[in-house]
Amino acid sequence: MAKTVTFVKDTANVFFHLLTQCNLACRHCYINPQQHGTQKLSIDRIQTWLEVLIRRSPAANLILLGGEPTLHPDLATAVKSAKKLGYASITIDTNGYLFNDILDKVTPHEVDVFSFSLDGPTDTINDAIRGQGCFKQCTTGIRQAKSRGFGISLIYTVSSRNLSCLEKMAPLLQQWGVDHFFIQVIGLRGKSAAMTNISKEDGPLQVTREQWLRVVPPVARKVAALGIRVTYPKVYLGAQEEFECAGRVADNYFVFPNGRVYRCPLCEDFPMHSLAFIDDRLLAAGPINEADLFQLDIAEGCVMNKLIQPRNLSYLPDGSPAYKIACCLLKEQID
Repeated sequence: MAKTVTFVKDTANVFFHLLTQCNLACRHCYINPQQHGTQKLSIDRIQTWLEVLIRRSPAANLILLGGEPTLHPDLATAVKSAKKLGYASITIDTNGYLFNDILDKVTPHEVDVFSFSLDGPTDTINDAIRGQGCFKQCTTGIRQAKSRGFGISLIYTVSSRNLSCLEKMAPLLQQWGVDHFFIQVIGLRGKSAAMTNISKEDGPLQVTREQWLRVVPPVARKVAALGIRVTYPKVYLGAQEEFECAGRVADNYFVFPNGRVYRCPLCEDFPMHSLAFIDDRLLAAGPINEADLFQLDIAEGCVMNKLIQPRNLSYLPDGSPAYKIACCLLKEQID
């Protein structure tokens, strides 16, 4: 049975983008160089920012991202520094290419999870979204990391291109030894949210509420029955469920190479960050920013969704919302 993972006060997660460069050009990539910068952070700056963040939120979980983080030549050094600083867990998000021989430079004692991104059960489906050869490279990377004893997570971003194939992932996850399957929803940020990379012939990548609810929860239960933990966004709240905003309770930091630090990923396409690294100090941004908006209560649920992506909403004839949108960080989990 799925359970909602409620927000816990002082829970902290640091999503640290070491660089924005990547060897791929996925159609739904959320990285926006204009807003996130094009810098590759030096190891000295990475270590300084990691120390600032752990002092602010002791025992935070650290997720190292890019771009493609394994492209950073000092990723292993960053991992070892984070371990010494006392981060509760360390995850590396990767497309599977595992550059710079990263598996030879870190151990399962240092990296809790390698989290791989794969968007289809075959090369035909996946590579049309992520690029030619990605399926083979990613699955090879999964096997290599698994053989070294690392925890394995797999992220599958659901879109209109691969929703029908989601069920076919179940036996593959078991075959590859995946420990945690994360089903992500598309269209909440980045290129796909703006549909700037979608042609008229292709149509939108987003799936409807009906499609999501019909497919994702049943597949999640099927995968969980194989002994694999499954997590997916709550997305839509039930009629009796209260809206909660992670920005009010939990400590989530989305850190980018240009120094911007967001608390809500929906804001990342805009200069609405609530914090920023300035001269290696983490300072509050001036008003009005995302933190000011967290305090607003609206009938639609998430105010950020209402402001930035209103097409995700639907209304009844009397003008009231047909449903509420959950905080994008609220998850359902089946163990």
